[in-house]
Amino acid sequence: MKKARNAAAKVDVSEHVDCPIKDLISRIGDKWSMLVLVALSKAPNHCLRFSELMAAVGGISQRMLATTLRYLERDGIVSRHLYPEVPPRVEYILTKRGQGLLVPVEALVVWILGEWPAIEKSRQEYDARRTENT
Repeated sequence: MKKARNAAAKVDVSEHVDCPIKDLISRIGDKWSMLVLVALSKAPNHCLRFSELMAAVGGISQRMLATTLRYLERDGIVSRHLYPEVPPRVEYILTKRGQGLLVPVEALVVWILGEWPAIEKSRQEYDARRTENT
């Protein structure tokens, strides 16, 4: 973890124009991308059909799922395979890059689960102070 902190400390994010960190974090950290990644990570061979992803990621619209998958495919995190059948069958699979992304995603999930009770307490304390000051 210390190595990661040192690497992060050396990154100059003062220039936000064309910042790859900002660009990719905004993509991966959006509301739906992380849930799609988690769904694919749990699937056999990291592969699901569009309808299976819809079911696995509750509350996402078809349009938003299609958009999210298109962005993930553009970044090389997910690949799309269209089978020439009637009706057409489309599968989405995590690429090697996508599977590598699961390492930090899993670390983030573990951190969130471990910190969640303390985060909830911090939120409650903050909200209580805000209520007192209004």
